[in-house]
Amino acid sequence: MKNQENKKESRRNFVKGTALLSTGLLLPTMKIEAMANVFNEKKLKLALVGCGGRGTGAANQALEADDNIELVAMADAFEDRLNSSLGSLSEKYEGTGKVNVKDRNKFYGFDAYKKAIDMADVVILATPPGFRPYHFAYAVESGKHVFMEKPVATDAPGIRKVLETAKLAETKKLNVVVGLQRRYQENYLNTLARIKAGDIGKIVSGQVYWNSAGVWVRPREASQSELEYQMRNWYYFNWLCGDHILEQHIHNIDVANWFIGEYPVSAQGMGGRLVRNGKDHGEIFDHHFVEFTYPSGAVVASQCRHQPNTMNRVGEVFQGTKGSVSTNDAGTAKLFDLSGNEIQTISNSEGHNPYQEEHNRLFASIRNKGVINNAEYGAKSSMSAILGRMATYSGKVINWDDAINSEIRLVPEEMTWNSEPPTQPNAEGKYPVPIPGKTIVV
Repeated sequence: MKNQENKKESRRNFVKGTALLSTGLLLPTMKIEAMANVFNEKKLKLALVGCGGRGTGAANQALEADDNIELVAMADAFEDRLNSSLGSLSEKYEGTGKVNVKDRNKFYGFDAYKKAIDMADVVILATPPGFRPYHFAYAVESGKHVFMEKPVATDAPGIRKVLETAKLAETKKLNVVVGLQRRYQENYLNTLARIKAGDIGKIVSGQVYWNSAGVWVRPREASQSELEYQMRNWYYFNWLCGDHILEQHIHNIDVANWFIGEYPVSAQGMGGRLVRNGKDHGEIFDHHFVEFTYPSGAVVASQCRHQPNTMNRVGEVFQGTKGSVSTNDAGTAKLFDLSGNEIQTISNSEGHNPYQEEHNRLFASIRNKGVINNAEYGAKSSMSAILGRMATYSGKVINWDDAINSEIRLVPEEMTWNSEPPTQPNAEGKYPVPIPGKTIVV
């Protein structure tokens, strides 16, 4: 009962309190509760593709977002991961009828996503991002509404596929929400409204950060094939993850694109591996620094780092011709004048959860026969982060047009458990690491 009350209050706050300029997500003036009654006789069937922690969390948020929804199918490469996710969701929603995944509707392997998607009205795509373009294309071609996690691809061919599919989704009037949740977060939305009102003038520069200690490592097991090892440790392999500048730092780069209202035309930078450089760390860097240049002339400095015992910082700062602004996902934002005096603090309302809002908005739009389509900006912000990776891996200035038209494909179009992964270790068990000045990226 408490969850239902929180959900409804969160929906009310979102509708009445947030300026949604430039998001393309403006809803009619009726309350979301009324919108959800437009044609709520239909029980929406939900499928989860990718049953790790983020997929399980997204499924939970979807089940909280709508009263007449049922999880009917799940798909994952690994049976143990699917069963763990299903056990967690079944325990939470026991007795509600919201989780009804029969054994015959549990699918495993590389083609499992098709079987799960076929059974649903709405699908959650939360596998490692290398597979996202293919899963998204199948879902849209099958006429399904989609929530997909960021990033939406790990290479330029994948980005182009997502952009093509985004147009098809628009034609079919399908809803697509991408998990860049800051675009659904009150302090960011209200800050954007102040920027558009001219409070800090034109943005001319910025700094965006995701500096942290890093993420999990899963040790190799003797029984694993090379493909299974890489799939279990997907974060450390570019064909699956795209490096942490893409998988994680995309959030902050997306905020820069969103606030400036443009996508970068070029990038240059540097990076490498100093701390996280063992056999268990695959091929990705542990630090990146990139300068993104935008069509307006704005330059944004981007930092991301995975090194323990160093400065942690996740957030954004932008300088305008009349002042500056700082934002973070902890729920606050601050505006300053040119002398550095604080002129406004913007906070989230109590109980506001942008992860939940993504799903509230998605299901409200489905119920009202509306259309939300985040796929284009999801793809272009993913490409912005890929552009940054190309710059640090190569050590060169990389232009947007060259990057997005690159034919270098990291992800094979078809895979089975008999496939060889595209990255292979040497005789010492180490993986090839990009070398600035030598690595070709376009």
